[in-house]
Amino acid sequence: MFWRFSKKNIVSGIKIINMGDLTRLNQYRIMWVMVFFDLPTETKKDKRQASLFRKRLIEDGFSMFQFSIYVRHCPSKENAEVHIKRVKSFLPPKGHVAIMQITDKQFGMIELFDQQKEAEKPPLHQQLSLF
Repeated sequence: MFWRFSKKNIVSGIKIINMGDLTRLNQYRIMWVMVFFDLPTETKKDKRQASLFRKRLIEDGFSMFQFSIYVRHCPSKENAEVHIKRVKSFLPPKGHVAIMQITDKQFGMIELFDQQKEAEKPPLHQQLSLF
């Protein structure tokens, strides 16, 4: 097997790898969107609003990280902005919501602990974009 490098392509045997594809999926381009919230649950209506907000987050591809923290993997900053805009469209009328986006590299440096013991990190997602 041989390797030949050029500015745009790496030739490996017969397969040509486009460098643009490699940089498109690097750890600094891939984003994570995190939604933090503290919603009131005193009345039946408040509970329904909080439940609906969580349900819509899940429908949009978010996963529960902690009770009031949901995360979503996005293949690009542009895709992350689409999901942030979508979350903003269904914000509940009461309560506090914060939305943060971080790179995959930053998310990979997370340290998790469960009862003072280091816990397993969440699995890294591999996502294929077709467009």
